[in-house]
Amino acid sequence: MKKLYIKQKVFSLGGKFTIKDQQEKDVYYVEGSFMQIPKTFSIMDTTRKEIALITKKVFSFLPKFFVEVNGLEVLTIKKEFSFFKARYTIDAAGIEVNGNWWDMDFQVLQHGEVIGEVSKEWFTWGDSYKVQVLDEEMEGVIIALVVAIDCVKADQASASSAATM
Repeated sequence: MKKLYIKQKVFSLGGKFTIKDQQEKDVYYVEGSFMQIPKTFSIMDTTRKEIALITKKVFSFLPKFFVEVNGLEVLTIKKEFSFFKARYTIDAAGIEVNGNWWDMDFQVLQHGEVIGEVSKEWFTWGDSYKVQVLDEEMEGVIIALVVAIDCVKADQASASSAATM
């Protein structure tokens, strides 16, 4: 089992942050596009090779995010039409998320078998998540899923704050 830690920098305008291992060594780099359409987040390994790309669909009635890993689209996160509470669905072939993914406390399953677990780290500056990878072949997908969910949450938060102004 491999443990990774995602700690976002609170005031990072471009959306840059790192993903570290248990020894606090950088394992992945995440860079968001700043003031660019469509909004994207690139996940790169230590050699700066892109392993995943998250893209927010532009000109869509409801927000939709596409996640590619190694050049293949593996999942989509989309907002469902709702009058009261924001609802999202995650569409992925063979991948399922069980638990409270909005609060970053969930398991990632592939064909019914747990391949990863995510939990929010409390009492930290900024958002921090512990990611346990049980199937190392799926590490890129799990990391991309966690970053994509965080993007959706940030997008929802900015839309909510804009609506209250």
